[in-house]
Amino acid sequence: MKVRRLLGLDTQAERYAYTVDPVAGFVSAQRASDRWVSTTCGYCSVGCGMFIGVKDGRAVSVRGNPDHPVNRGMLCPKGLSEHHTIAADGRARQPLLTSGGRRGRFTPIGWPQALETMAARFREVQATHGRGAVGVISTGQLVTEEFYALGKLVQLGLGTPNYDGNTTLCMSTAVSGYKRSFGSDGPPGAYEDLERADVIVLIGANIADNHPILCRRLDANPGATLIVVDPRVTKTAMMADVHLAIRPRSDLALLNGLIHIIIEHDLVDRDYINKHTVGFEALHDSVREYTPERVSEITGLGRDALHRTAALYASARAAFIGWTMGVNHSSKGTETVNAINNLALITGNIGRAGAAPFSITGQCNAMGTREAGGASCLPGYRQFDRAADRAEIAALWNVPVERIPAARGLAYPDIIEAALDRRIRALWIIGTNPIVSFPNLGVLQQALEGLDFLVVQDGFHPTPTSELAHLVLPAAVWGEKEGTYTNSERRVSKVNPAVKPPGDARSDFDIVLDLAAALGVRDELFPGWTTPRDAFEEWKRVSAGRLCDYAGMTYEAIEQHGGIQWPFPLGATDPEPSRRLYTDGRFPTEDGRARLIPVSWEPFPEQPSSSFPLVLNTGRTVEHWHTRTKTGNVPILEHLSPHAWVDMNPRDGRALGLKAQDRVDVVSQRGRVRDVELRLTETMAPGQVFVPFHYAEANANQITQSAFDPISREPNYKQSAVRVERTAR
Repeated sequence: MKVRRLLGLDTQAERYAYTVDPVAGFVSAQRASDRWVSTTCGYCSVGCGMFIGVKDGRAVSVRGNPDHPVNRGMLCPKGLSEHHTIAADGRARQPLLTSGGRRGRFTPIGWPQALETMAARFREVQATHGRGAVGVISTGQLVTEEFYALGKLVQLGLGTPNYDGNTTLCMSTAVSGYKRSFGSDGPPGAYEDLERADVIVLIGANIADNHPILCRRLDANPGATLIVVDPRVTKTAMMADVHLAIRPRSDLALLNGLIHIIIEHDLVDRDYINKHTVGFEALHDSVREYTPERVSEITGLGRDALHRTAALYASARAAFIGWTMGVNHSSKGTETVNAINNLALITGNIGRAGAAPFSITGQCNAMGTREAGGASCLPGYRQFDRAADRAEIAALWNVPVERIPAARGLAYPDIIEAALDRRIRALWIIGTNPIVSFPNLGVLQQALEGLDFLVVQDGFHPTPTSELAHLVLPAAVWGEKEGTYTNSERRVSKVNPAVKPPGDARSDFDIVLDLAAALGVRDELFPGWTTPRDAFEEWKRVSAGRLCDYAGMTYEAIEQHGGIQWPFPLGATDPEPSRRLYTDGRFPTEDGRARLIPVSWEPFPEQPSSSFPLVLNTGRTVEHWHTRTKTGNVPILEHLSPHAWVDMNPRDGRALGLKAQDRVDVVSQRGRVRDVELRLTETMAPGQVFVPFHYAEANANQITQSAFDPISREPNYKQSAVRVERTAR
């Protein structure tokens, strides 16, 4: 109890905020706060409940909410310092317009001029080049109410189908895989499954760095067997009972090999297969070639390890498979997700406590935009190409069905390609920084520089992307606005404002409504709307009866219970138990059955060569978030991890005549990451290197490739062929 009180976990200790200092490792009292505001963390998808401490109108501290069911009072280093991002240097404070037609020479303007200019320029482009000549790229960090309003404005107000989010760079593979296997997006399980499974498999998921609060769930289940599939010896792999250190991008072969063993040894759940799936015989035929001998050759794993893993998974009472970017960031990512789903389905590990194929989402509200944003599907997981779905959403919106697109527009990578060849002439970028986050930087720069008009809407300026804009719109950030986030387990949690935005910055919700007014469509699309609650109430009606049903939720009930998982239909009364999908074995397909989809492994696109003999892996570190727009301005986090580096096996270092802490360049066919610190570590296998992607000044995406999953359009950020050489002085 004493430790809980020191950590600010005791509900009686509300007069002071306490944070753990990650450098010194001690607990230090922060300034007393005038009041505490309940909210949800705005970083990753775990969805931790927390309080913001406010004094004299400023956010001065944070602490975890001990009563929140997700994190039970705990926060990671980013969450513990999140209040610093609100008043960080570099906040965007007023609209800025380039003067004299030259980018980078910004003139402050008022909101009326900013929005009128934006509306006029977009309409000019569309009048000359067609509706689709305007593109919109959003984020995973707005509240759901903003995503819903934005999607409605883009589809009906601007009338362009070319709208996507940066979630395509991280989660579209999971979306596509779920749709193909189950008929709909939506992670089937719950965090509680990590505590109730007896076998847990994590594939390409370093949750200790990327979703550290979820590691508490592993600690709460010490009897479970943890199997980690990852080429690197990550912090998560160090926790594992079994670490399968596969060769890069051989996960699909491994999964097919496990399915092969399970079928050949008759470890499948025949009853579940017969009642709830189609395609078993075709799947069986497709995995015949994935013998233990062949899979061992592809993955580098021993045959005994393959047999042991298959037996552990298939004989488990309840088996959980989680994955993140190690699976998704691949040109075979969607098919790898299908293989994960195949494995779960043939063993009946879905729809039960502890049993789920579970995609661990990246951003705080990637789920919100997937459900309500109208980019990859119509709101409520409706399909663009399904006439009944279009008719239903048109009736709900009271518009002619002809105004609803019959096909999805361009995905994020294809929007950039269209800008490159001048099919898209104007672009609206919201809450994302593609100059650092998008692969193959040179192609992206050429595309953005060729635009007739670029609008960047962000809480920070300058960023590497906003510096290229013609118009910058200052947006409110976490801690300054109201709405909801939906986390990886489909839990809808409340987000509340603690302080006012700086200067003239506005919430993204208000910006969308005011742009709608400038376009002359506000009264039609958003009649009577003034607050996010108006959007939430309409979204509840739009989601009613769908898989992602919010209809029974209220803001008050969400606050009271620390979030509510969907589906929560009208009339639902008990928000407390964990909710899982497909508990009855019925799926949202035409015949109610899940699809077993044959998929095949193939080598990754860019193989090593004599000129580029190493395989690059990219990823995150626990201290930073995405492109460091926020965390780079938090001194304690920046102190912990101020510079990029490259990890390499000591054997490769010796072969190159390099030693630890040497300054090196990492080079591919496309570019060069210059002057980074070399770290020699046995956590890397020979022939592989790792570079974090957060750092604009050492941008890993100067060397990544333009290879994309053909189904999800997610980039293959990993497995680029590179060399490492000493930095020239």
